[in-house]
Amino acid sequence: MTPTRARRVARGEPGQVDWGEYAAAVHRWEIITARPAPYPTQPGRHGRPVLAPPFVEWLMGLPAGWVTAVDLDLPRTAQLRALGNGVVPAQAAHALRLLLTDLAHLNCLPRQPSFASTRITKSRASRPSPVRGGSTRPSGTARTSTAARRQRPGTSSHG
Repeated sequence: MTPTRARRVARGEPGQVDWGEYAAAVHRWEIITARPAPYPTQPGRHGRPVLAPPFVEWLMGLPAGWVTAVDLDLPRTAQLRALGNGVVPAQAAHALRLLLTDLAHLNCLPRQPSFASTRITKSRASRPSPVRGGSTRPSGTARTSTAARRQRPGTSSHG
């Protein structure tokens, strides 16, 4: 930082900012938000530049003073914490549009019977009784011992 720019920053006087490769994006956002970009830094306690909450507020697309209004009497760190924990309104709106589109699409699909509705309509007699051990044998079939399987013709025993 040049000495003259450092003095301007220390006095809180914003000068022309060199946005470098981000100049086009900053300019587009200035047009979208209909307000110029605030100076990105402000003098810190020791005179060195620190991130300026009004710049973060502007980047998020929030109205000027949403978090940084003087009458809120929030210190810089509290302002940055609130902004960091906040939601970018444009991103939230986009997410809701996507969610509502998906929801509308799901409501247009043919309805599948839900587990709860099928459970209510079936009587207890038509449901199979729970089997211990999670067996998949058809009901009414007997369990054959290993010894009995070995004695059957056409079966081989391993062992």
